[in-house]
Amino acid sequence: MLDAERNSNTAAETSDIKKSVLWIYYVLFFAVLNESVFNVSTPSIADQFGLDESGVSWVVTIFFILIGLGMPVFGKLSDIFSVKTLIIIGIVLYSFGSVLGFVLQNWFPGVIIARAFQGAGCAAIPALVFVMVARFFSAEERGKMFGIITSTVSFAVGIGPVLGGYFASFHWSYLFLVPLPILAAIPFFQKYLPKEQRRDGRLDIVGTALLGIVVSMLVMFTTEENWFYLPVALLALVLFIVHIRRAREPFVDPALFVNSLYRSGIIIGFLIFGTVMSIMFVLPLMLSKMYGLNTEQIGLIMFPGAFSAVIFGKIAGNLTVKRGSHFVIYLGLALLAVSLLLQSSSIGLWVWYIGIALIMMYIGFSFMQTALAESVTQILPGHQIGVGMGFFNMISTISGAVVTALVAKAMEQELFAFRFHPVLTDARAFMYGNLILILCLIVLATGLLYFITFGKRAPQPANESA
Repeated sequence: MLDAERNSNTAAETSDIKKSVLWIYYVLFFAVLNESVFNVSTPSIADQFGLDESGVSWVVTIFFILIGLGMPVFGKLSDIFSVKTLIIIGIVLYSFGSVLGFVLQNWFPGVIIARAFQGAGCAAIPALVFVMVARFFSAEERGKMFGIITSTVSFAVGIGPVLGGYFASFHWSYLFLVPLPILAAIPFFQKYLPKEQRRDGRLDIVGTALLGIVVSMLVMFTTEENWFYLPVALLALVLFIVHIRRAREPFVDPALFVNSLYRSGIIIGFLIFGTVMSIMFVLPLMLSKMYGLNTEQIGLIMFPGAFSAVIFGKIAGNLTVKRGSHFVIYLGLALLAVSLLLQSSSIGLWVWYIGIALIMMYIGFSFMQTALAESVTQILPGHQIGVGMGFFNMISTISGAVVTALVAKAMEQELFAFRFHPVLTDARAFMYGNLILILCLIVLATGLLYFITFGKRAPQPANESA
């Protein structure tokens, strides 16, 4: 009798969880949207407050510092507290920052404080979405959901600048109101997400502070290009490693990084995300200089690729379920490598060769995003999924800023402005072609690393006792 009642309760709880799926995608859309929606408004903000580029950049910088640090923090907290409680706290913080920014739109320090609240609250959403998918859904459901998550993220990234431009045409402060519809998800999460008991553990304040220094110094190094921040970040990283090896309840168990598959997954995520974000930085500059295209024409060339990721994210999820994450990752890497080779070789030719190669790149990237997330969740034991996926998301987020900054510095100093690519003959194309070719080689090296560490077999779930 008791078993029958327990099974009935479990079935009802499973049914309720599945009712939350659409709301998971909904909140993720608004979280990712805010990562790009403010970028188009920085000139207007600078004009209103009389700021230079360095000053106004804090509108974006403070957001990324808080979201970068917040993802592993909320991931760690999800290993202790209920996901339901945490994601509602995140949504409330995010919305509070939005209202605060709109109210304090005429006081720049208030705008920065509001963006900090937005970043802290926003960090909860991607961190906890991955935890929810890994914790509450089966392997088959996870693969499909990661595919739709990839499509959702791609759509939000693509439409963010468009919506940002529309709202900013009235006044940039209206951008603070864009995320407020996210509040509609709270009653549904309250109703459908399961009640979890508090687990043993506490938040390591010292470890969190040291990690915060690492993240903030890295972000500031990449945005302000001040080399002072890099050694500070490295020193804080060393202290963080020493601390977690000695602390009784560290922010993250050092055993997590002993897991060679997880370690490789983080490196692969860093390299692939960094490579794709760098291409998004290099290509508009190249299209402007080599082809004389304006902003709208560049957007027209790049939009089909971004839209294809929306479609193929779901396909990647279905493929991951049917063929396994290994097959999808190798296919994604192959598409990325071929795309970058075509891009580097097509500079100066018909511009739509670049557009077609971009479609291939976006498809490959959507495959990688979906299958790599599934691979990482499979190799983590249940009690480490929260902080493990938090670190994975943090590294992926930071990688775009770090690698793009390095590429920008190389372009500024014209380090690769010489003939190296065997196909290119136009001297103006040498730097762009060589950089993209190097990024292609990085993708190939990433594929080799994946093959060496993960092999041909699908990763097995980690031992829970580990």
